[in-house]
Amino acid sequence: MIHPSAIIDPAATLAEGVEVGPYSVIGADVTIGAGSKIESHVVIKGPTTIGENNHLFPFGSIGEDPQDLKYQGEPTTLEIGDNNIFRECCTVNRGTVGGGGTTRIGNQNLIMAYVHIAHDCIIHDHVILVNNTSLAGHVTIHDHVTLGGFTLVSQFITIGSYVFSTMGSAINKSIPPYIQVSGNLARPVSLNLVGLRRKGFDQSARSAMKQAFKWMFREKVALPEVVKRVTDLCLQHPELTRFRDFLVEQSESKVGILR
Repeated sequence: MIHPSAIIDPAATLAEGVEVGPYSVIGADVTIGAGSKIESHVVIKGPTTIGENNHLFPFGSIGEDPQDLKYQGEPTTLEIGDNNIFRECCTVNRGTVGGGGTTRIGNQNLIMAYVHIAHDCIIHDHVILVNNTSLAGHVTIHDHVTLGGFTLVSQFITIGSYVFSTMGSAINKSIPPYIQVSGNLARPVSLNLVGLRRKGFDQSARSAMKQAFKWMFREKVALPEVVKRVTDLCLQHPELTRFRDFLVEQSESKVGILR
């Protein structure tokens, strides 16, 4: 299961069934879970933990030092969950002390070719990052987000669940759940209606989301009033609790919420 040309550091830990292809390099303090497949020419540097049944395609750089001038060689980490796919030429950096020390990627994510995930990013579950998407440091992406090809995300941004960005979007504000954005700089376009239907949100829930979208982005109602109105909607449509909580949590953010 380990190609003879691969270089595996004695301080790395590979579970049963891990495959490592030609010319890949697995460094010290790297742990790889059962069933994971590392294709050719992949470099993994520790401290990095990779869970079970992940598939890393050729020419990836996983767990390398953060691209941060403040970084001085501190022992920071990268944590990757289970059942993720990293396509060709992905780069994922470890965390920094100033950002909590850990870059973390959850489960069942599709990271397409040439994607960059910088230090201290937190990627939750069922996320799709399409080719050439780049995340700056300290970005948080919640569940079921899809970022279109060549999307750029500035540092300290939080992207709520079920957000969709179109190709070439440049995101410099945090984005509430359920929204589709587009443009450079990215602006709210509509609800992510296709994604919401595919994920099983019924017509009643989508109608309530449309009303929240109208208050937030079309009528430009003041944020505290939007929170109050959405809180009332939550009584009948609990799906909007996620939207309301995002507005409350991000209301003091220095980067601001997309309006």
